[in-house]
Amino acid sequence: MIRAGIVGGTGYTGVELLRLLVSHPEVEVAQVTSRAEAGMPVAEMFPNLRGLLDLSFTAPDSASLAECDVVFFATPHGVAQSQVPELIASGTRVIDLSADFRIRDPELWASWYNQTHGCPELISQAVYGLPERNRSAIAEAQLIACPGCYPTATQLAVIPLLENNLIDPSRIIANAASGVSGAGKQAKVANLFSEVADSFKAYGASGHRHLPEIEQGLRDAQPQGAAPAQVTFVPHLLPMIRGIHVTAYATLLDSATDVQALFEARYANEPFVDVLPKGSHPETRSVKSSNICRIALAQPQGRDTLVVMSVIDNLTKGASGQAVQNMNIMFGFEETLGLRAAALLP
Repeated sequence: MIRAGIVGGTGYTGVELLRLLVSHPEVEVAQVTSRAEAGMPVAEMFPNLRGLLDLSFTAPDSASLAECDVVFFATPHGVAQSQVPELIASGTRVIDLSADFRIRDPELWASWYNQTHGCPELISQAVYGLPERNRSAIAEAQLIACPGCYPTATQLAVIPLLENNLIDPSRIIANAASGVSGAGKQAKVANLFSEVADSFKAYGASGHRHLPEIEQGLRDAQPQGAAPAQVTFVPHLLPMIRGIHVTAYATLLDSATDVQALFEARYANEPFVDVLPKGSHPETRSVKSSNICRIALAQPQGRDTLVVMSVIDNLTKGASGQAVQNMNIMFGFEETLGLRAAALLP
């Protein structure tokens, strides 16, 4: 049994993390922090946890957090940088759900997140927590940078193609759409029901801060000497609460390649990637609240354009579920422990 702390437990990724951890047979949730809500019972804010978690929010304190075996940061970008060094020095393992340690170049990070990186000395120590690529490194890591939601769905859709030099790396397009929970819990006019319902829009078409993370991950998957992957990434907002659908387009170098067999072989032993039968179209509702990524492939008219469709729940496989998956690997638990629940339907 391990003790877990959560820093910033009041947001959507925080409550999703709590939902998963309170039912995990090897985890005791020891602390949930929030400066603004210190003293409030967690179940008062999140009534779905009544009878499952008898804790109140506390102000973050590095000394008490260091008593935990693992600390999750479900905080806005930039917050973890100021608190992680002390926890690392104490020997506590850290899983950061923000973007603070995902991008290896601190200047590139600063240019996309509009602030100077506060802890560049730990960037090289952070392991990017995409288990389908970095499982062995995750097992030994003290600091995990949990991937973003769009990057997770996009990379899982494209990695098998780049690993095998099957596509033109300069012509990758990722057309992605997310539910409104991906924007966080902050009160914004653009996220009001009357603004989002019955509408569909693109945003960040000229550049989105998940792009450097996506390209870094895809380039890591390429064989040495390959031309670096370049992605046109356009996110969209869907009038639903949770879920991501990525449609990726790539130009095959050999249109006769059996990509269906390739994907099935690549993910055959991955517990949370489901390659659907040929001719399928994945639905976001088929992964709601689950840690599964479902993928389907199409090659329209047998030409050289490959279409890869990838769906995840942005709060689960795209954030908190993947964080728990990383925790399981780090502590030697069965990788699927606490994550076996089927998706919610209807």
